[in-house]
Amino acid sequence: MSAIVTDQLRILNAKNFVNEITSSSNSYYSFVGLTNSEDYSSTWDESPPSPKDSFSEETHNWDTIIGLKKVSTDDVRFAIKKNTWSSGLTYDMYRHDINRDSVSQPSLSTSLYSANYYIVNRDFRVYICLQNGTDPENPNGRPSLDEPRFIDLEPRSAGTSGDGYIWKYLFTINPNDIVKFDTLNYITVPTDWETEESYQSVRLNAKNSGQLKIANIVARGVAVGPPNQVYTCDIIGDGTGGKATIVVDNQSKVDSVVISNGGSGYTYGHIDITTGNFPQDYTTIPQFKIIIPPKDGHGYNIYRELGCTKVLVYSQIKTDATNPDFIVGNKISRIGIVGNPLAFESNELLQTNQVSALYALKLTGVNAPNDYKSAIFSPNATITQTVSTGTTAIGRVVSYNKNTGVLKYWQDRSLFGFNYDLEQSIEGSYGNKLVEFISDIGSGGSLNITGSNQTLKIDNTFDGDVLVINNLNYYLGQTFNNGVSEPEVQKYSGNLVYIDNRPSITRSQNQREDIKIVLQF
Repeated sequence: MSAIVTDQLRILNAKNFVNEITSSSNSYYSFVGLTNSEDYSSTWDESPPSPKDSFSEETHNWDTIIGLKKVSTDDVRFAIKKNTWSSGLTYDMYRHDINRDSVSQPSLSTSLYSANYYIVNRDFRVYICLQNGTDPENPNGRPSLDEPRFIDLEPRSAGTSGDGYIWKYLFTINPNDIVKFDTLNYITVPTDWETEESYQSVRLNAKNSGQLKIANIVARGVAVGPPNQVYTCDIIGDGTGGKATIVVDNQSKVDSVVISNGGSGYTYGHIDITTGNFPQDYTTIPQFKIIIPPKDGHGYNIYRELGCTKVLVYSQIKTDATNPDFIVGNKISRIGIVGNPLAFESNELLQTNQVSALYALKLTGVNAPNDYKSAIFSPNATITQTVSTGTTAIGRVVSYNKNTGVLKYWQDRSLFGFNYDLEQSIEGSYGNKLVEFISDIGSGGSLNITGSNQTLKIDNTFDGDVLVINNLNYYLGQTFNNGVSEPEVQKYSGNLVYIDNRPSITRSQNQREDIKIVLQF
């Protein structure tokens, strides 16, 4: 038994995802993480390993998340391949019958959506190519010489070169979308095509202006009749009202054919040359091919017409003075998307725009309070605390701020006796029980934190999320209780729907990252 999953299901899945991620009843976040990629692979930056998809990997990915940024309605768009118009290239034309037995020309694509049948011009206007100069002498089309720049609703040629191209204007990409979403390989498609008022003129024109637009000449034929004549013939099929105007040249050959009335309701059809007084005696019979537009016409449903099976999600990651949830001074090597995570120790969906997934400690000096300003914690090194006799807490350094004495850390499986694949114990580990850093020490415990060049301890007198130093406010991005802060998101909640391992980059204070994730359905 042979079967396929059609492109229409992929388009539907993409639309459902856009509806899901933009719904007010859901809450989606992009995230960055993994500062210690070299512990996974010495060649990570040259060749990041493919992510693994398992429940075990899901929890480990959570362990290494640093910060999350909420995805808003304005951060999501449909995406299609970018085909930028260039003079001299031959483009495919829209055809309703492209498949493996009837490939597109000249790309030899076996499906419409893999063909180069649309373009974006210098003004970020998007056009469908309805005719690429195909005729009996140029069965694979001709080079495009005139860049389409018009915004007329009806299809037409773009210039006076006579390249034979007919273009249909669809839409202009919003300038804000260009700034946020433009990439080398993709352009965006509006998510509100069916509802936004500014697009309705194109949709109504598609539905009201007549369905059929293009007829190709397959063979010019030679009629036994007068030269230089014009005939209007009926288009017959399962629709009604279609007519084609045929011009015969001075050798009684078909010179051109245009759809003079597009009619309606056609899913197949051909030009009936027994009508319109067309000569019925031929040396050779002229042949034509009618191109059937998409349902309701070109431009009515651009998701179906352009094959919108991809969704582009945008996030901008930056560290600012009021909310330093995204660390500096260390690397990030992983990005992703999580759906419907919960607020920390809550059953409520996380809604805050930007949150930290890290634990944090407010440190102070043991011998002198300001010793924390000269402390050095190496990124990804370990810190420890003797919580009680025989019990040690251990964490991995993510960042340390000398101005505030705030150290951020995570606790992943490698610290507790397991390697990353959970296959074997790691010799010399602290044991396989996770112990939290605490500011209320029991018998045999200490507030001291080891792992730097200074002897520091948890400042268990500090509460709040703002530190005042020399009359300046330092916003910490997390709330501390007795010098200890917990993450703002509940670890392991929601669903990780996208993981991307990337070559590592080191973040600095004035740096920002524009993250553009393309999801293909």
